[in-house]
Amino acid sequence: MQTDLIQEARRQAEICNACRYCEGYCSVFPSLHANRAFSDGDITQLANLCHNCRGCYYACQYTAPHEFDLNLPAALAEVRHDSWEELAYPSVVARQFQKNGMAVAIAATLCFAVLFALAKWIGLREGEGFYAVMSHNLMVAIFAPAFLFPLASLVVSLRRYWSTVDGKPVTFNHIKQAFGAVANMRNLAGGHGDGCNFEDEDRFTQARRTAHQLVLYGFLLCFASTSSGTILHYVFDLPAPYGLFSLPKLLGIPGGLMMTFGAIWLFHLKLKADPELGAKAARSGEFGFIALLGFVGFSGLALYGLGATTLMPVILALHLGSVLAFFLLTPYTKMAHGFYRLAALVRDAQRKGA
Repeated sequence: MQTDLIQEARRQAEICNACRYCEGYCSVFPSLHANRAFSDGDITQLANLCHNCRGCYYACQYTAPHEFDLNLPAALAEVRHDSWEELAYPSVVARQFQKNGMAVAIAATLCFAVLFALAKWIGLREGEGFYAVMSHNLMVAIFAPAFLFPLASLVVSLRRYWSTVDGKPVTFNHIKQAFGAVANMRNLAGGHGDGCNFEDEDRFTQARRTAHQLVLYGFLLCFASTSSGTILHYVFDLPAPYGLFSLPKLLGIPGGLMMTFGAIWLFHLKLKADPELGAKAARSGEFGFIALLGFVGFSGLALYGLGATTLMPVILALHLGSVLAFFLLTPYTKMAHGFYRLAALVRDAQRKGA
């Protein structure tokens, strides 16, 4: 990882450790104040604990024009994104996505969509509904590896992270504490529960936390919808298409709505946020990921609404193209931050129990 980024974050962390004004702001500061000196691994851990809520920046008396020139949210954001690039497998893909995220997301979606569209013309289809455009077996043959490869890549990345932050053997209690923090996104509420300052400077708001929750739980509902459809197909011999009151639709429609509106909201908040308080070089990757995630949800809803029209094959190709791009790019997009954040919270739970 880049030494200059680590060094600058270490300088600022040492000043914060001496000041301690922000002690109760979020999970970063108790962890920071537990150390007297900071190794490279300590700085990487602090960076991945940080949610970039920016409350500490607006409360700090040592920001510019003070000679200390503190900007801890930006310093940790730079280290965080650098760690995602360096620890990713293969890391070259992560670097390219962070620099050209929107272009990569659009290009990948369109290329995959063209390939899916060709399946209809070469006769790889059977059954009714979506399967009249593309056979179920072909979908499985494409998406099974596309689902397994990102998982394998993330396993390698997280093992690298765990080694970097000197992680210890994990207990059930560590995992329970970490998942509890993730489930309600406690740290996005700020140290006092009033929210963060991400998009409205020194005004506290819960908007970013709520938008994140919409995306997270919308994604989980969509994943549950797909899983329930798989069970119905293979266990109960009930292939798609499914009706409005079927489990896949009851899970998928609200999930798609939550993902779509949550992504639009996050995009809006990101546009309003001060780029000087984040990792500026990674903005394209962040916008690309949010746009891709939102399009997955939107195209899924469009597919349901227009599934009985002549537009269905085109929408299906675009939807499947975006889903495939989303899965294959997961280890290199901000989607990976959820896994790193969870690992950081597990490591922090270990610190508390030490």
